[in-house]
Amino acid sequence: MIYRSRAPLRIGLAGGGTDVSPYSDEFGGAILNTTISKYALASIEPIEENGIILQALDRKEEQRFEWSSELPINGTLDLLKGVYNRIQKDYGLPLTNFRLSTYVDAPAGSGLGTSSTLVVAIVGAFTEMLKLPLREYDIAHYAFEIERHDLGLAGGKQDQYAATFGGVNFMEFYGGDKVIVNPLRIKQEYLSELENNLVLYFTATSRESATIIKEQQKNVLDKNEKSIEAMHQLKEQARMMKEALLKGRLHEFGEVLDFGFQQKRKMAHNISNGHIETIYEAAKKAGATGGKISGAGGGGFMTFYCPGNTRYKVIETLNTFGGEVKPYQFTSHGLTTWTIK
Repeated sequence: MIYRSRAPLRIGLAGGGTDVSPYSDEFGGAILNTTISKYALASIEPIEENGIILQALDRKEEQRFEWSSELPINGTLDLLKGVYNRIQKDYGLPLTNFRLSTYVDAPAGSGLGTSSTLVVAIVGAFTEMLKLPLREYDIAHYAFEIERHDLGLAGGKQDQYAATFGGVNFMEFYGGDKVIVNPLRIKQEYLSELENNLVLYFTATSRESATIIKEQQKNVLDKNEKSIEAMHQLKEQARMMKEALLKGRLHEFGEVLDFGFQQKRKMAHNISNGHIETIYEAAKKAGATGGKISGAGGGGFMTFYCPGNTRYKVIETLNTFGGEVKPYQFTSHGLTTWTIK
């Protein structure tokens, strides 16, 4: 038997950062995002040799352990070990020797929710293996608890829910880790046009999102008015974009993205930098009407809205900065699990 799972990465379109506590606890957050055809994958397969093998195939990392109820969290393959430890604690794993292998279609720190999506995929593989009674909200919250509470990694809540549910969603975040996922029913012609006009660009740099997120959290705790007001505006941006998308007013999309880009820079230092600003301005001169930094910022992926046929000139311009434009499609499905007999 091989137990497999696949969860999609996401593009955050509006409201990014308002899903992070303590802002979401005190004020409530809102985010609009969509999953794309890049994935985190996990497989669990029985092996003959004694013990447990953990592999991150994309990072060429492997560790071997004797059977244990808890694996050491030490900076290597911690996401895999964190899920194993929590599943072992809550459900108890059978004394079966196995290999847990993972692969992610984008590098860590790229801003597409890679870490959280990977945790969702691993939870999905164990859920398939053990036939756990977990539904979408259960899996997303479980993955959130493992990453944020068990492993103590700073971040928000949107990635786990996007990966689990899939599709285009307007998400609301409240105190007590309450999350409401609202799937949007968008006409296919609007989605096709949006997919055609959104250019996904990897800056060829990654960043440590936790540092930026911790500063953002501190700004809220310190009642930094500039930072908090920026988050209020980003929450409003999510509502603006939801209405524009549902009503097919795609000509407003770039302007709404640009509005969010200006606000996000006020949330914390290092969200933007000179390199990002140069790329952003060059893309706008080439025809993009707006764009955004994915995830916490500081590097990774950027997204640009290019109306008409401007995408070709924008891509030509972006290619001069040493990064890479990545092809993708929107996906309508979230976490998928299956068994190979």
